[in-house]
Amino acid sequence: MKAVVYEHYGAPDVLQLTDIEKPRPKGNEVLIKINAASVTSGDVRLRSSDFPPLFWLPARIIFGLFKPKKKILGHELSGIVEEIGKNVTKFKVGDKVFGTTTMLRTGSYAEYICLPETWKHGVIAKQPINMSFKQAVALPIGAMTALFLLEKAKICKGQNVLIYGASGSVGSYAVQLAHHQGASVTGVCSGSNVDMVLSLGADKVIDYTKQDYSQQNEQFDVVFDAVGKTAKTTAKKVLKKGGVFVSVTMITSEKERHLKRIKSLAEEEKLIPFIDKTFPLNEIVAAHKYVDTGRKRGNVVIEVIK
Repeated sequence: MKAVVYEHYGAPDVLQLTDIEKPRPKGNEVLIKINAASVTSGDVRLRSSDFPPLFWLPARIIFGLFKPKKKILGHELSGIVEEIGKNVTKFKVGDKVFGTTTMLRTGSYAEYICLPETWKHGVIAKQPINMSFKQAVALPIGAMTALFLLEKAKICKGQNVLIYGASGSVGSYAVQLAHHQGASVTGVCSGSNVDMVLSLGADKVIDYTKQDYSQQNEQFDVVFDAVGKTAKTTAKKVLKKGGVFVSVTMITSEKERHLKRIKSLAEEEKLIPFIDKTFPLNEIVAAHKYVDTGRKRGNVVIEVIK
């Protein structure tokens, strides 16, 4: 089967399309024929070893001190169950599924993958019935992260919420989820993405290239940092007394109930993935180069099987 492998940390060119052996499922695993994957911030960070200075050494110990332990990247996937292990009960052959590969030994930049039916760090589920593989693959990590952090902030109807980095993957879902919860949403993004963020449900948008959100007169119940590029000390300037700051830099976890909730909202058309660009698997280097520019809006999808 075709897979994208990398043996060294570095620029996108370290990613190489090659042939490897097709996996076979163990008793508790499902074999998935992958239709689509994505390029997440986690993929880029692992490829380049771009970890925060404080966590650089621990991260390299976990993911590979001198070279990557996980040779195949790709944290999200959608596809069809082709074979199941003898102990699998939740899925059957032919099921359309979506989910993550978090903390597994291999990723989704490949034609096939074996995933455990359940495991500690990641999740898979039947994908939304009204979505294509390309749409479904863009949901899991961004939407679950947004849902987890909004739950942490205990967002509720009538609150005033500011989302910094509203045009990214996590931010685009946070805008929709907060809007769905009945909050008044202010998005922060560049001027070129204002219309996009408004279309997702934001009530107003601040162009960070022209205005400093922390200098606004308005006060917020929640400030959500969706890109890890603003600080709590800055957010406090616009937080109400007792207001909450949450950030993608915080530890999050993937839960089956979160993915099922995301699926339900997607089927109700209350959560729609924004797909910026789609690349075929053999253009994975170009896809990573694009994400490296920092101009990605929403999600970048990799089409594994056309």
